Amino acid sequence: MVLQRNSPIKIWGWATKGEHIKVSFNGKIRNTITASDGSWNVEFPKMKAGGPYTLKINARNEIELKDILIGDVWLCAGQSNMVHQLNIHDVTYADEIAIANYPEIRHFKIPTQTSLIGPEQNFQGGEWQVATKDEIRNFSAVAYFFAKKIYERYGIPIGLINASVGGTPIEAWTSTEGFENFPEILAVVNKNKDTAYVNSRIAANSVVDNGILEPTDEGLNGRIPWYAPNFEPKDWRRINIPGYWEDQGIRNLNGVVWYRKEIKLPKSMAGKASRIFLGRIVDADMLYINGHQIGKTTYQYPQRRYSVPENILKSGKNVFVIKVTNYNGKGGFVPDKPYYLFNETDTVDLKGYWEYKVGEVFKPQEQSTAATRPINAQNEPTALFNAMVAPYTQLSLKGILWYQGESNSRNPEKYDDLLRTLIIDWRTKFNEPNLPFIYAQLPNFMEVNYLPEESDWAKLRQSQLAALSIPNTAMTVNIDLGEWNDIHPDNKKDVGERLALAALKLAYDENIVYSGPIYKDYEITNGKITISFDHIGSGLVSNDGKPLSEFAIAGGDRNFVWAKARIVNDKIVVWNDKIKDPKYVRYAWADNPDNPNLYNKEGLPASPFQTIH
Repeated sequence: MVLQRNSPIKIWGWATKGEHIKVSFNGKIRNTITASDGSWNVEFPKMKAGGPYTLKINARNEIELKDILIGDVWLCAGQSNMVHQLNIHDVTYADEIAIANYPEIRHFKIPTQTSLIGPEQNFQGGEWQVATKDEIRNFSAVAYFFAKKIYERYGIPIGLINASVGGTPIEAWTSTEGFENFPEILAVVNKNKDTAYVNSRIAANSVVDNGILEPTDEGLNGRIPWYAPNFEPKDWRRINIPGYWEDQGIRNLNGVVWYRKEIKLPKSMAGKASRIFLGRIVDADMLYINGHQIGKTTYQYPQRRYSVPENILKSGKNVFVIKVTNYNGKGGFVPDKPYYLFNETDTVDLKGYWEYKVGEVFKPQEQSTAATRPINAQNEPTALFNAMVAPYTQLSLKGILWYQGESNSRNPEKYDDLLRTLIIDWRTKFNEPNLPFIYAQLPNFMEVNYLPEESDWAKLRQSQLAALSIPNTAMTVNIDLGEWNDIHPDNKKDVGERLALAALKLAYDENIVYSGPIYKDYEITNGKITISFDHIGSGLVSNDGKPLSEFAIAGGDRNFVWAKARIVNDKIVVWNDKIKDPKYVRYAWADNPDNPNLYNKEGLPASPFQTIH
């Protein structure tokens, strides 16, 4: 455990009504009597960084908590990119994991829980883990690299409280009181307190699931299943891995497609345990080798990395079968990912032609009405705040790290108000009106668009940018750290270290350049628009030495075209000779801008922006 230094330390709990409680910590003692509901709390004075200490609680029984450190506690929250453990990125960060030995960096993962009724007082499960090679794989990768940077600079204990859940919107993380200016959301919150209503929506969810997953897959319903090694395929066709089947002649298909290939393996691999990487697959998959189920994943985002046990692989012919299930959009194997089988001595490339056959075609899903819309509690307003944040708002923090937004990208314009609301709401709940709040702007993602067009991800980044108007906040720019084909980019180290850089300024008062250039204002002169920036550091540069790119310009009609741009006196002059009366500029305004190369000399990228308000 890590408790916050230089702040009052509150200890609380529950016992029998009227029971005497004695709490001893770091040479100090506090006594209290439980309230009518059995609750109690005591407060210790501010303490310097140090430890380990022991906390003793004496009542009718005794509780002793050992190895408590006093340092800086950071709440790390958001969705899957904050969730992602180092274990998921163990290939990229194998060396970091192997040498990790930071016992004073500690991580507590709040169990995923929800409450639609109201704030909870406690949560079930969870434990503190230390940043050593035996436990570090469970750490949030982003949070770990953040903490490591801070710890190496100051040498004080760092506690990471990880409250994050994949695929969740910001509304789920905000309290009921936070939504006082959002009547439409409050209406949902209040309706969700009706247990009968919620149960009806859970029942609707079950109906939808049952409608999708009817067991009509020909690959499983025949005399011999298609994954069996003695199955003889007939009328199967060729298809390439990687690739989406939509791009290879299988049009408008949502359903189940089976992939099969006979692969010859050397004697040196026979009987040995191995690993297999299958990149990413949209949406779900099940892998069989020689008739044995090796692994499965139920949704599209995780990297497929499966372990092959001993005595599965044979010398010579081995039958590999992959059942792929797709619910909407393009199905198949994501390009530009690793696809191979390997052990310590051998590697076999799995890319190339396989055989395929369609096992099942799904019927189009019917649209739910508002009354029957299925419920997923973790996506409902207040549900995660109530269960995963509210129980410890008495705790003192050094600051908050926030990495979220992907699940709000379908309604990006509202995110500005929602993010502002969450920041103010959490500061209020933790009783810290200036609590440092540092958030990660969404990185680049999806296919490159070579025309200056609209983008929901760009709009959401603009909403994130706008929230910087709240005092004592910072935003890290990650427009150069994403991957076109993965919503969970592998580079978590730079994300964490940029958050740490912002913390050095915001929470530790260091006089440093912690941000890339941030749009400030503009002026129009002689058919050109001049852009001014904050956080230019030692000056603006093109980080690759090439002309500045990703600038677009428009007149009053707001029809954007690509523009020329150059650095003049640490400002950017933007123009297009065909736009005689320019009004607006955009920079890196795309889901995945091709080459956003505006940086400051400290090596930090400029945030995407638009001058339209």
